[in-house]
Amino acid sequence: MSNLNGMVTTADLNQEDLVLTEVVGRVGCITLNRPKALNALSLEMIRLFTHALLDFQNNPQVLAVLVRGQGKEGPFGHFCAGGDIRFFHQAALSGDKSLEDFFTEEYALNHLIHTYSKPYIAFMDGVVIGGGMGISQGASVRIVTDRTQMAMPETHIGLFPDVGGGYFLSRCPGHIGEYLGLTGQKINGQQAMLAGLADGLIEAQRLPVIWKTLLSTPFESGEAVERWLQSQFTKFESSQFPEKTVIDHYFGLGSALEISLALAELKSEWATQTLASMNKASPLMVQVVLTQIRKARGMGLADDLRMERDMVHHCFHLRKKSETVEGIRALAVDKDHKPQWAHGHASEVSAKEWGAFFLSPWTPETHPLRHLS
Repeated sequence: MSNLNGMVTTADLNQEDLVLTEVVGRVGCITLNRPKALNALSLEMIRLFTHALLDFQNNPQVLAVLVRGQGKEGPFGHFCAGGDIRFFHQAALSGDKSLEDFFTEEYALNHLIHTYSKPYIAFMDGVVIGGGMGISQGASVRIVTDRTQMAMPETHIGLFPDVGGGYFLSRCPGHIGEYLGLTGQKINGQQAMLAGLADGLIEAQRLPVIWKTLLSTPFESGEAVERWLQSQFTKFESSQFPEKTVIDHYFGLGSALEISLALAELKSEWATQTLASMNKASPLMVQVVLTQIRKARGMGLADDLRMERDMVHHCFHLRKKSETVEGIRALAVDKDHKPQWAHGHASEVSAKEWGAFFLSPWTPETHPLRHLS
């Protein structure tokens, strides 16, 4: 097991080494340590992460929690590239029940982070995708860098932006959330701030010194940790998210089909690229995601996570007929990048099909996330 401030030298990591935890000074430190997989989350990592947070919450020495990813060349570099989608594919086809456990426990971890009783600080350097958003968007301080590449590209694998994606995307200004969720568009650190998905930017080269200072400073409170970090943010001229006026108009339309047809008539480079991104995605899941984000706009976090738990059940229970299993096959298993979606165009998707994703297979009393409040 490597020191938190050093490099990973172990060729074959034990499961417990995938999440490194330590208390130094007045802070609890968590480092995701699966650099070859860009820190993609496994079920064991989710369990180790949850255990660490609960330990830190009950430790009076810990005033705040710091979370980062391990890169191939040392700490930072990449935060987290989401869940382990190859595991999803294999488990879905084999009927492995640990797939159900993965989503139940991941969403419970997302809820714990959003409701955590101490400051939780996420260093979102490098890649921050899918499940990486789930363990960062609930942070009290969300730090991005000049290397941040943030996205929720799940529609491209026949999935939807889960891990509370409905909740945090629906709270982006205007209709930026629909735009990011439907297209999977990648954004940088400054754009993440303009989208309401980050609180401040610190240049990547400064992160090691910032981290070391946090570990060695005798802070008197969690609030003092947050205040000091906020004083380190790079200052920017206030501006607007790129193409926000156009995004608000087109992604405020009533359905995925209306959005697609309107974009096809708009003669601009932005419209062409945006429509191309939507056309790569599952037509069924694009409409599911639009509905998800709009439903979530009127929901609290716990209800949103319960809705997403229902949705992800529907994504996988069909096994070989699942859009998600097919999308992962095309991207990560066979790597032919030619998913055979159930529909060729948004016009072929019926309301009954996308509406089925919002029917819960459980009663309120038996729902796996019934305990969230």
